[in-house]
Amino acid sequence: MKRLNIDLADRSYDILIGRNLLAKTGELIAERFNPSRVAIITHPSIRNLFGEPIESGLAAVGHVPEFIEVPEGESSKSLQQAESIYDRLLEMNCDRKSALVALGGGVVGDLTGFIAATYQRGIPFVQIPTTLLSQVDSSVGGKTAVNHPRGKNMIGAFYQPKLVVIDLDTLHTLPQKEFRAGLAEVVKYGVIADKNLFAFLEGNAKAILLLDSHCLEHIIETSCAIKADVVEKDERESRHRMILNFGHTFGHAIETLTNYTGYLHGEAVAIGMVQAAWLSAKTGRCSEDVPQRIEDLLKKFGLPTQPPDVKSQDVIESMYHDKKTERDQLRFILVKDIGSIEIVDDVPETPIKAVLEKAG
Repeated sequence: MKRLNIDLADRSYDILIGRNLLAKTGELIAERFNPSRVAIITHPSIRNLFGEPIESGLAAVGHVPEFIEVPEGESSKSLQQAESIYDRLLEMNCDRKSALVALGGGVVGDLTGFIAATYQRGIPFVQIPTTLLSQVDSSVGGKTAVNHPRGKNMIGAFYQPKLVVIDLDTLHTLPQKEFRAGLAEVVKYGVIADKNLFAFLEGNAKAILLLDSHCLEHIIETSCAIKADVVEKDERESRHRMILNFGHTFGHAIETLTNYTGYLHGEAVAIGMVQAAWLSAKTGRCSEDVPQRIEDLLKKFGLPTQPPDVKSQDVIESMYHDKKTERDQLRFILVKDIGSIEIVDDVPETPIKAVLEKAG
């Protein structure tokens, strides 16, 4: 088992990466804190796959968890769903010492974290991510949120988990489409911070898609270590943490304009990274070889690189509603080279439109 620590003073916590960890969940929680009650928020299909070993592990340390199931898909990240769960927690008489466990992908993790941050002004929660996307990205760093019809993750809080448990075995039950979507975020880490990781992805794409154990452990540990370093430097995204948004400004606009149903999050980010990279070239920050290399790697992983048929002006208007926009200025993370990026606060609409029209 690999252990990474996010050092945030009294909000510090461990990320544990290994195999056969689900059955040890109760023991791992008991080593860190003693909840009065435990509620596990998950999807029905995920409960069927992984609920029993976690339930048994919690029982072994004296906890009888309550399962709260939510429908799959981004539509569950809503204030309506959160209110329904608040009702359940109140029915269970959950207090401030009660703990929530997020068992699932990014939707479950974001929703559970948001509820943990707001129920009785904050209760402990644990992340058990079961998708590659959530293992390398959304489970780490304390961003929690629900969506609004006019924008993704518009209602939320920074709220750190007590523990993140990443069991690599869960990836063997993950649909190939979702696994590929998770690889988009791994590619992102290579682009923003680690040219060696990017080269490893280029050289081992086939083995990664075949779920080679060595490759999986390496890319997940490296991705988590990069994110941990970024979060330690800037927990609440005052500036530096924004580099994690590479590809997300375009990607979130795509998700919003397709009502969160056209693409998986990682697929939208893949398209967004390609567009952000071409915008970088268009504004003279890198050669055209850089976006082409990014696009080629994403294609190796079977990810989409072309946007949907939406009007460029609609995309730009959606961007103005994004959380990363300040003072009506469009902010982008742009690439100088693989492993090197910069935050640009006021990108003119003209090159953005040129990239959008080129893609169309």
